[in-house]
Amino acid sequence: MLILAKLLLGPLLLAQARRLRRTALRLPEAAGPRAGLEPAPATAAGSDAPLRLLVVGDSSAAGVGVEHQEQALAQPLARHLAGRTGRPVAWQLVAQSGVNSLEALDLLARHEIGPAAVLVVALGVNDVTSQMPPQRYLANLRLLCERLMAQAGVQHIVFSGLPPMHLLPVAPQPLRWYLGRYARKLDRALRDWISTEPALRYCSLQWTLPHEMAIDRFHPGPGQYAQWARMSAEIIETEFLRHQPVTESV
Repeated sequence: MLILAKLLLGPLLLAQARRLRRTALRLPEAAGPRAGLEPAPATAAGSDAPLRLLVVGDSSAAGVGVEHQEQALAQPLARHLAGRTGRPVAWQLVAQSGVNSLEALDLLARHEIGPAAVLVVALGVNDVTSQMPPQRYLANLRLLCERLMAQAGVQHIVFSGLPPMHLLPVAPQPLRWYLGRYARKLDRALRDWISTEPALRYCSLQWTLPHEMAIDRFHPGPGQYAQWARMSAEIIETEFLRHQPVTESV
């Protein structure tokens, strides 16, 4: 179906994609630190040893759509985890606008990565726009996991799913339809892979709605980031930390 659509609609899809790149509103990445320590609640009686969190991804992980990292994904996620676990959370963000799963590997190679027990990954939208084949997309993500497990001591990984790109208000039809179908294809492949790996979990983003997006009509708005951070923290705490003690990262 997608191959046939690409053959029949190829020139129109290409023209619409080029126009979208030229005319789309470009927002900056969220300001603020990309590493820090979120303290445990004053009333907590948990461990003093910090839980170490690494967030890797594209513009959504970088906080495009909000002004400061305090409103984005990584820092609020660390704060939620500190509250849920009663432990301080040392967090690091490695993210850049426009990267797909292959380019993220190079991005990681250019950064000094600290130890991390938990990894949250937000990649895929640029794999859709760059037409990354599903098998290659998964191969890149698998390599990313293997590298960070070996390099940072990562034990638990949460992958954010693809958003509902068929609802993307900034994209015209039929480009919006095509991107949505391709996003569902990658998201289905991601979920199938995660279901076979005990160290991996999936965080759906299919609940996001167009009217809650940022002013560029492409990136998450403040409320969506807040919900994303809460959902990711719940998955990490209930699926990993509650029943599986985390050992110190290397």
